[in-house]
Amino acid sequence: MTTRTRLLITALAAVLLAVFAVGYTALSTSKQPDAITSSTVSGPRLMVLGNGRLSTVPRSDPSGPREVTEQRCDRAYTAAGTTSCLRPVGAFKAGELAVLDSGLREVRTVPLTGFPNRTRVSPSGRMVAWTLFVDGHSYAANGFSTSTGILDTKADTLVTSLEEFTATVDGEVVTAVDRNFWGVTFTADDNRFYATMSTGTHRYLMEGDFADRTLRSIADNVECPSLSPDGKRIAYKAAVNRDPQQGWRLSTMDLGTRVITPLAETRSVDDQPTWLDQDTIGYGMQRSDGLNDVWAVPADGTGTPAVLVPEANSPAPIG
Repeated sequence: MTTRTRLLITALAAVLLAVFAVGYTALSTSKQPDAITSSTVSGPRLMVLGNGRLSTVPRSDPSGPREVTEQRCDRAYTAAGTTSCLRPVGAFKAGELAVLDSGLREVRTVPLTGFPNRTRVSPSGRMVAWTLFVDGHSYAANGFSTSTGILDTKADTLVTSLEEFTATVDGEVVTAVDRNFWGVTFTADDNRFYATMSTGTHRYLMEGDFADRTLRSIADNVECPSLSPDGKRIAYKAAVNRDPQQGWRLSTMDLGTRVITPLAETRSVDDQPTWLDQDTIGYGMQRSDGLNDVWAVPADGTGTPAVLVPEANSPAPIG
């Protein structure tokens, strides 16, 4: 497919997405839980997206009234006072990354070309990562293409694509043109991170070194990793029978022993899971009416999945 053709497809898709977004907003606005606009939510909280707006809910009552802001995002994440907001693509507007401070004031924007898909902030709030779909809109689709970048907000260093890094699998440098990267999660040192790389029929868990501009494989059939608060495990989605067309199963992996624990959620989950705390995994699930709910499930494979925040997605713990 030529670059011109891809641009035309992207432009057409943007128009369709904008039309869908209008319908989605009209549908979801009437169903949103009661909103509060003053800063009355305190203590341990979750930041979520509800009706496309950044909102916070108390962990003690996540399904109750929420504090709604004016910031609109397609995907979002927050840590240590830094919020990454992937702003939506419109019919006549390109998307962008907006970096927000603890008061949700815009401190930096990065223009983006593609459809927002994943974003993460490092535990310190310094590093911000994002993934966009450039071709296609599903990891299960053939011929999809992604673009994943990282911004060091302290050094003001921008890496627009992880394809600039040297990637190795079992020590061999990978130069295949079908390489795709997505789903970054950061370690506590702000330099190392994990991400998914696909090439051929494999989807690898890659460990990255931002300073050295390198990535190395450490496991197979791992997508959208999310590092636990203690840095010892990842939560991720694994293609059923290694075939994304069959859906994905949420699992955790001990990075020291490589022991895998399938979680109690047996439905297909197409999301980058979030550690809500050391023992609980959160994730988004789309309903038949097109709306999303945030669900939670224990990280040790026990228990039963349950809706945590209705009509919301992109959960991130605060406090």
